[in-house]
Amino acid sequence: MALTKADIVEAIYEKIGFSKKEAADLVELVFDTVKDTLAKGEKIKISGFGNFVVREKRSRTGRNPQTGESIEISARKVLTFKPSQVLRSEVNSSLGGQESASTVVSDDVNT
Repeated sequence: MALTKADIVEAIYEKIGFSKKEAADLVELVFDTVKDTLAKGEKIKISGFGNFVVREKRSRTGRNPQTGESIEISARKVLTFKPSQVLRSEVNSSLGGQESASTVVSDDVNT
């Protein structure tokens, strides 16, 4: 199951006591601030959680796997997340103590 924006609003509503409208507005404000900051190419550091960074990828030559034809992959920006050691430890301990290498998730950023 995935955590949705509505789940976050519900958690704020239950734990803090804001109205659902106030909780929804707060969540939207936080996400809008994060989006705006990343769109400017700035880094976001959240202590105890991790870092979000927009990185530039150069153009490069790739290969179409169906035809074998060489193609140019255009330069683009990607969003990466690196979890903090605190978050990594908490997640690993909840998974039964399994240690794994650092995971970086990348998605194309449309700017």
